[in-house]
Amino acid sequence: MQISYKTNGVCSRGIIVDVEDGIVKKVKFQGGCSGNTQGVAALAEGMKVEDVIEKLQGIKCGFKNTSCPAQLAQALKQNCLEG
Repeated sequence: MQISYKTNGVCSRGIIVDVEDGIVKKVKFQGGCSGNTQGVAALAEGMKVEDVIEKLQGIKCGFKNTSCPAQLAQALKQNCLEG
């Protein structure tokens, strides 16, 4: 399944995530801090959806209430866990 998620409250504009059998296969952030988003994507790939959500949800960026990693968790939560 491919998820296309429009981010909210962060520098990146969106996230495209490929998930197969509950495993994150590929993550691509659109915009944002390139090095950070590439690092988060590389770490998330190969992990279980639930593990990515657990590790990334609630992370804040500076004074923002969210972050690019937290937005990835939100995208997965909305599209993989909620029916």
